[in-house]
Amino acid sequence: MAGKSANLYVRIEPEVKEEAEQILSSLGVSSSTAINMFYKQIIFCGGLPFEVKLPGPSHLDMTQWTDEQFAEEIEKGFQAIREGRSQSAEEVFKEIREEFGW
Repeated sequence: MAGKSANLYVRIEPEVKEEAEQILSSLGVSSSTAINMFYKQIIFCGGLPFEVKLPGPSHLDMTQWTDEQFAEEIEKGFQAIREGRSQSAEEVFKEIREEFGW
């Protein structure tokens, strides 16, 4: 398709445009090239090339937990210990070494 092109007109927040273009510039990629790459990935993937979902609380990000959530998770850990559903770090690392042949 050399020599042929189509125009794309979009509205974007100025701050988003500026920040993205600074990053692209540091990568040596023009906005047009980046958008073309994005469109090719849409075609390749048969949809958006990333997962689209509403952000939700991450159970792994403890910085977002309330005091109640933190206390609940600690209590779950204590309960597991009381019920014998825990392993020492030594046991865990031994299983990891065995699994990966280290």
